[in-house]
Amino acid sequence: MPILLRLSRLIDAFSDLIGKGAMWLILAATLISAGNAIVRKTLGVSSNAWLEVQWYLFAAVFMLGGGYAFLRNAHVRIDFISGKFSARTRNWIDVGGIVVFLFPLCYMMATLGWPVFHNAWVSGEMSSNAGGLIRWPVYFLIPLGFAFLFLQGLSELIKRLAFLTGHGPDVLSHTGPSEAELLAQELAAQEKAAQEQARAAGAKP
Repeated sequence: MPILLRLSRLIDAFSDLIGKGAMWLILAATLISAGNAIVRKTLGVSSNAWLEVQWYLFAAVFMLGGGYAFLRNAHVRIDFISGKFSARTRNWIDVGGIVVFLFPLCYMMATLGWPVFHNAWVSGEMSSNAGGLIRWPVYFLIPLGFAFLFLQGLSELIKRLAFLTGHGPDVLSHTGPSEAELLAQELAAQEKAAQEQARAAGAKP
């Protein structure tokens, strides 16, 4: 198990690096989108290539960010149900989900996506839009993204089994409020303060 946990930490570090890198793609897509809009409105010039760059960047964020989301436990969960289970039950459910659903899905999508990428690579497939981009880079994101997700699934499986065998902590435990919960609490506090100020102003003669 110690060797597997070291492997898990390496995969986690890799997923964290990829996820943080993908965040910069969001900024790039935003700047390109703003630039396209400004040029189109001011100069009346438009480019399908730059429009497709935005789509490619969005696809890259979506496909490459899956493993990072899994690492951060940011994917959708039915918390009001899972919160009623014991820690061991939650981890066993995750083990079953990873082995029965996640791994087969990643394998299927990667194997189905690879021929699509390969055919586009060999044929030099281009966008059907005038001035569009070559297609194989965006097709390559399909097998690549699911390969990254498979790796992170392997890391999460190791961590779940480590907890179940007494070799690691429960990574599903909530030791404190999440970032979203902290943001909601801050917004609620600001709203309450604004309401109190409004009542105080209304009470003045």
